[in-house]
Amino acid sequence: MKLKMLAVGTRMPGWVTQGVEEYRKRLPREMSLEVVELSPGPRQKSADPAKAIRVEGDRLLSRIKDSELVVALDVEGKPWSTPVLSERMRDWQMAGSDVSLLIGGPDGLDQRCLARADLRWSLSPLTLPHPLVRVLLAEQLYRGWTLMTGHPYHR
Repeated sequence: MKLKMLAVGTRMPGWVTQGVEEYRKRLPREMSLEVVELSPGPRQKSADPAKAIRVEGDRLLSRIKDSELVVALDVEGKPWSTPVLSERMRDWQMAGSDVSLLIGGPDGLDQRCLARADLRWSLSPLTLPHPLVRVLLAEQLYRGWTLMTGHPYHR
């Protein structure tokens, strides 16, 4: 099973890249995490943010295969505990599903991305900075895997 983090935004600070990479390299080959950064849509002072969201939606949707399970990270999604995440990851692995996890831009995800999503997951009711979401997501995926396999990290 492959996990693919599709994230709008490029040129992340070094701490983001280091944090994500730390957890990415800890995951086993059979549950690898690929990180795909996509350019944000054009945003000027007088521009309509809806146009940028549509452009970002096009970019995200173009990177999703029909066979992939899609999880949209969305503040209006359902919160999952780490044990619930771990159980979902086990189910995805048993089904042989590759999974795309969508992180939108500063104005959120395009409605077409939310419609394509099989699941909508809220990491927190708080508004989190997008760079932090990447690190948090990578860590939680690793933590979910450790819980699945009985690794002591989760203690």
